[in-house]
Amino acid sequence: MQIEVLKSKIHRVKVTGAELDYIGSITIDKTLMDAANIIAGEKVQVVNVNNGERLETYVIEGAADSGEITLNGPAARKVQKGDVVIIISYASMSVYDAKSFKPTLIFPNTSTNTLD
Repeated sequence: MQIEVLKSKIHRVKVTGAELDYIGSITIDKTLMDAANIIAGEKVQVVNVNNGERLETYVIEGAADSGEITLNGPAARKVQKGDVVIIISYASMSVYDAKSFKPTLIFPNTSTNTLD
């Protein structure tokens, strides 16, 4: 049996942009992606702390050390610039493996979206 478990989490970053006229996705600063063990194209859940919205999309790599967190396409309707979000990815694995798996959790500076 396979179960889904928390793989990675970027906890509380500020949305820097919302681009409605785009195909879709979330653009994340490459430095944050690397620190959280998230790759381009990976499916993520985005939880908006300000309004309670939850959505799923895929990741596009943003410029390193830019602090960029931009929701693109229809997802842009679920956030506003300045909202605080949590970005979560999950992995499927056996119950046996899940018991010893350690997720990657990062806690950037919410004001700058950087790792201090």
